[in-house]
Amino acid sequence: MLKNYFKIAVRNLWKYKTNSFISTIGLAMGIGCFLLLATFVLHETRYDRFQVNADHIVRVNFSYQSGDSEPVQVAVTPTGVAPAFAREFGEVKDAVRLYPYSGGGAVAVKYNDKLFNEKKVLFADESFFRIFPTQFIEGDQATALAQPNSVVIDETTARKYFGGESAIGKSVTMNEKLIMQVTGVIADVPSYSHIKFNWLGSYSTLPRSKTEAFDSANDYTYLLLQPQANLETLQAKVDQFAAKNLNNPQDPSSKIKLELEAFNRIHLHSKVSAGLEASGNYKYVYILSGVALLILVIACINFVNLVTARSAVRAREVGVRKVMGAARIQVFRQYLFECGLITIAATIVGLLISFLGFPIISNITETALGLRIWPAYSVILLLIALAISVTLLSGIYPAAVLSRFEPIKVLKGKVLAANSGSGLRSALVVFQFTISILFIIGTIIANQQLHYIQNKGLGLSASQIIVMDVGSGISARKLASMKNELLNNPIVKYVTASYDSPVNVQGGYTISASDKPQDFQMNITAIPVEKDFVPTLGMRLIAGQNFNDTDILQATTDSVALRKYAFILNESAVKALGWTAETAVGKMVNMNGREGAVKAVAQDFHFRSLHEKIGPIAIIPEYSYFGKVMVKVSGNGSGQAVDLLRQRWKENFPMRPFEYHFLDQEFDEMYKAETRVSAILGLFSGIAIFISCLGLFALIAFISEQRTKEIGVRKVLGASVASIVMLLSKDFVKMILVAIAIATPAAWYGMNKWLSDFAYQIKISPWIFIIVGLAAIAIALFTISFQSIKAALMNPVKSLKSE
Repeated sequence: MLKNYFKIAVRNLWKYKTNSFISTIGLAMGIGCFLLLATFVLHETRYDRFQVNADHIVRVNFSYQSGDSEPVQVAVTPTGVAPAFAREFGEVKDAVRLYPYSGGGAVAVKYNDKLFNEKKVLFADESFFRIFPTQFIEGDQATALAQPNSVVIDETTARKYFGGESAIGKSVTMNEKLIMQVTGVIADVPSYSHIKFNWLGSYSTLPRSKTEAFDSANDYTYLLLQPQANLETLQAKVDQFAAKNLNNPQDPSSKIKLELEAFNRIHLHSKVSAGLEASGNYKYVYILSGVALLILVIACINFVNLVTARSAVRAREVGVRKVMGAARIQVFRQYLFECGLITIAATIVGLLISFLGFPIISNITETALGLRIWPAYSVILLLIALAISVTLLSGIYPAAVLSRFEPIKVLKGKVLAANSGSGLRSALVVFQFTISILFIIGTIIANQQLHYIQNKGLGLSASQIIVMDVGSGISARKLASMKNELLNNPIVKYVTASYDSPVNVQGGYTISASDKPQDFQMNITAIPVEKDFVPTLGMRLIAGQNFNDTDILQATTDSVALRKYAFILNESAVKALGWTAETAVGKMVNMNGREGAVKAVAQDFHFRSLHEKIGPIAIIPEYSYFGKVMVKVSGNGSGQAVDLLRQRWKENFPMRPFEYHFLDQEFDEMYKAETRVSAILGLFSGIAIFISCLGLFALIAFISEQRTKEIGVRKVLGASVASIVMLLSKDFVKMILVAIAIATPAAWYGMNKWLSDFAYQIKISPWIFIIVGLAAIAIALFTISFQSIKAALMNPVKSLKSE
């Protein structure tokens, strides 16, 4: 029987090869897109779960609040937290500190004549591999970080530096001063780990390891808890510890907290700033999961419509088979078998589409995606389950429709009436286009928001500014020398330096003022800068003057007791302090021990993501550490300026490779998640529309065949081609209008929710919905016109001859 089913199925599929091809391609595209998006979603949800201790690890976050200021939360802690917690709390089995060397910036690494800038350099306590067991290719994880000046590298880095030789015992130099010996080589860290590194040095190498301080926060702290530990109970003990050891009883306005965060939730759910890598967003995972499922559903809907579109043509075949003794269940099985064959073919083609699509999605997401991310055999099981599910979901209805034909009516030519099942088919078309319109509106609004972000006035100019990371810092003397050399060239307009990126400042401080109560303190962000920071960034001062040479001398004098600082505050800081721009100039303030006067007030500028409102910030001339050197060049001189910088860099930093980027690239980096989702939505919106149009093509073919004789009669009675095309098209236009009516409020609500994550956002224009609606109608009419015109042009003699 199975052989007979197969023969009949192949014969029918070949007979209606155009229909079969469209069915297979539509379903294959749905399956392929589902696999692509499901792989990305799996990658995001698998973050850190590969760690054997993942369920028992927590990260310690640091929160501080001064006065009525909003609490500031960061992912780093003081050096003393990890060892103190390991001693104090029985629930803590082990603890580790991670320190990003050179602030997480580029580190110059030298081995023989090889010189590279490495950006993933961490230092960790020897307990690291006890908490995060790792596959060692060379070396022993129990002792790899036990001694100072030890470093563990990944397999890719070992090949880059040492080729096929053993890396163990080799010595490298970091930032011209640290000589490190390789004590281990590990397998590359998976892309779905939020702790990423190529070089992992022993924490005992650093001077900071010698003291357990609680006055500054720069280490990432992870705790391995006992299996029976209760997180809420431990958090209560941590709160008591912070109240006793970190908070000052004489200063109740200042509140410091240490908060425990589950390791598995960090990537998608953490709300703290400054992690080891850019975090994901669980909302986007939900969105893309929905997109994956909906595209698969749209493809299944098409499959249903394409099969039922041919049901009238095959009605006589069903009638003959039933007259010959075929039972309804046999006809049902036959057509379900045919659906199964198409589904299997579509699954194979869909798998090929996913292989072709992975490089595209990997490029969009900047993540190496592939089926290797899936657990062993899970893809095969998924595809089998998918094929069975799609066969049943998309094949049962058409098989039921075809198998219920009554042979007497069929053989008399009385097949399904034109409106039979039309309610379901119309609902399916409405559903398809509703989803497609939602995708398109979402993509347009997301792109508009991204365009708004990228073009919004920041209060500073990020264009034509070349940024060079100087890793462990640049001395004031060397900076001054390099600056003078560069300014001698007319293509260089300004040269300056700062500790942080000016578009992503992270430094947290507290500030007090002489005219405020003695216990007054306010949270404030601050950035140490070189004298010409303000003019280089094109910032506008609304009161006071920029820093001068005297300000620099006073702030950098060797005697700490004699140092005086000049402060430039932004409008938000001045307002929070209860001053006006004019009255603020000259006010005496103290910021974490730095005393001085307000020199100027700057117009508010965005120093963080537009997800956050502009807060108080202070700009201070402090020359002890500059991580970034910035060069403002003339409009057409960037290429020439890069050549000049490369030459000067080699003279000033012969032990560090020359690398650069533009400041506006740093700004764009902050919106990677939004850019990725927008690009993915744009790509799959197009695919959804294409698949939906295949469904329309199928349905108009169905209607045309059902109404062939009606069209013939109308033509004999004098109906024009245009009137027949209108007759066939009007019902579909109504369906699209219903889809627009459903999609518009849903898209408005959903995109407003998405925009609420931004402190600065666009207003959704009603024209977006009008334009998308008209475009959907135009696309639908274009799709419909092919079949409807074909039907209208058919010779009525041919269509009526059977009567």
